[in-house]
Amino acid sequence: MHLFLVHHGDAVGPEVDPQRPLSLRGRQDVERLAAAVAARGVKPAVIWHSGKLRAKQTAEAFWRTCNPFAEFSATRDLQPGDTPDWMRARLCGESRDILIAGHYPHLPGLLGMLIGGGPSFPQHGVVALVSEDEGATWTEEWRIERG
Repeated sequence: MHLFLVHHGDAVGPEVDPQRPLSLRGRQDVERLAAAVAARGVKPAVIWHSGKLRAKQTAEAFWRTCNPFAEFSATRDLQPGDTPDWMRARLCGESRDILIAGHYPHLPGLLGMLIGGGPSFPQHGVVALVSEDEGATWTEEWRIERG
């Protein structure tokens, strides 16, 4: 099983739009990032996002580019303040490749919990993890920083 953790692209400030959609740079960065991930052969079966507009727009770019036939949905346990324990528990026993588009501080917390610390999470980047035991243990395979 592979897990791809994606921090949403750059968003406009709440003073510009309270829903905080991706900025022009954010959309461009997300499209480039999705293309780079697809070029690595990534084809998730499931794409989850938090439901916040910036995460949904980020997830949509990966959905279009990597696998438009993937299950696509907003899901619980991905809000910025949610405890990473909840998502870790949901991943245990999974066998499908999953891409998650989410937020700080949730994603860095989840990454640290899954691999036991290590390097920080790249802002507006992607971290690819693999599990050989249905989500019990994880290893980082690669990462892409925002270009």
